[in-house]
Amino acid sequence: MDKIIIFGAGQIGRGFIGELCYDSGLFIIFVDIDENIINLLNKEKTYLIYLLGKEKIKKTITNFEGLHLKKDKDKIVDEIAKTSIIFTSVGAKNLFTLSEIIAEGIKEKFRGNKSYLNIIICENLLSAGKKFKEQILNTNLFSNEEKKFFQEKVGFVETVISRMTSPLTEIEKKENPLLVKVEPYKILPVDKNSFKGKLPKIVGLLPVENLKKYEELKLFGHNLSHVCLAYYGFLKGYKYIWECMEDKEIIDLLLKVQGEIKKYLIKKYNFSENELNDYFKDLNERFKNKLLSDTVFRVGREPLRKIGKEERIIGAIKGCLEFNIFPKNICFVMAMALCYNFNLDEESVKLQNIIKEKGFDFVLNEICEINNIKIIETIKKYYKEIKSESSNFKGN
Repeated sequence: MDKIIIFGAGQIGRGFIGELCYDSGLFIIFVDIDENIINLLNKEKTYLIYLLGKEKIKKTITNFEGLHLKKDKDKIVDEIAKTSIIFTSVGAKNLFTLSEIIAEGIKEKFRGNKSYLNIIICENLLSAGKKFKEQILNTNLFSNEEKKFFQEKVGFVETVISRMTSPLTEIEKKENPLLVKVEPYKILPVDKNSFKGKLPKIVGLLPVENLKKYEELKLFGHNLSHVCLAYYGFLKGYKYIWECMEDKEIIDLLLKVQGEIKKYLIKKYNFSENELNDYFKDLNERFKNKLLSDTVFRVGREPLRKIGKEERIIGAIKGCLEFNIFPKNICFVMAMALCYNFNLDEESVKLQNIIKEKGFDFVLNEICEINNIKIIETIKKYYKEIKSESSNFKGN
């Protein structure tokens, strides 16, 4: 049985990538910094996934071992030298902490069989492949010959992660801390052109020629739709995303937002209308999933990041403007984001303080980098409507 390494034994590592590799008949080596998780994996030698669709399906994952990122460094380097595929799922901010150990594994591979190595990066980070490759090169651990090997034989493959997960309850954490709860959706688009050597035969991998179009489909299709539900749901006093999908007003806005994005994606990437209709129909069914228990607070968290100049809301507004599409409904989502004042969310509190101290225009000009007067006026109009005393919203 071939071995594969997964850096990161969290929800996506165990609950998505781990399942794909298990279904592909691969032996999995989980690497993580959390000693408790690694010890549990090695002790239990099995863990459960709950696939939460129309009903709950239990799936048992076996054929793996766990290695600790620090304590088992030599073993990890040795395993990197032997494998042809590495996955990372450690979170974008932690990705670059893996640079040195992977560089050492590549050096060991150079001394051994000099076979291909593809690093499949499952992180929410734009240009992750290019940035991670540069970071590994900047470790300055390679000789000139090793650099040549690195350039010729090591691939950095970007992906688009779309599987939704569900948090464990406190009781579940105590009874079965290795349990992972996810939706059944199991497609992983990967950048076909970044692989070195042959494409791996792994269940769920969807090699695509132009990953950028699928990244934008995820960001402006899935992620924008998600925060549309979250911020509207928060203003109406809902707790769960599925509740939002039962509100006619919210659904009406969601479909209008998706309509604007469809026009943009068709014009920019030549998606077929049928493909996008099928995508959004399936996505909206997934949002209705009650078993996931996904909350508006989780989806809406960190609003400062989510209104960034290239992020899901502002990026969509700017993209639409490029193709002469006026994103009236996406502007409404932006106005709702500026009204998201959940006091247990640090970024929400910070955003409200910025608006109070520096003003509405400062946020749009300096944080979002919007200079289109009509867009600014539209967002401001909706913002005032939402904040007005006559507003029908339960939140404010």
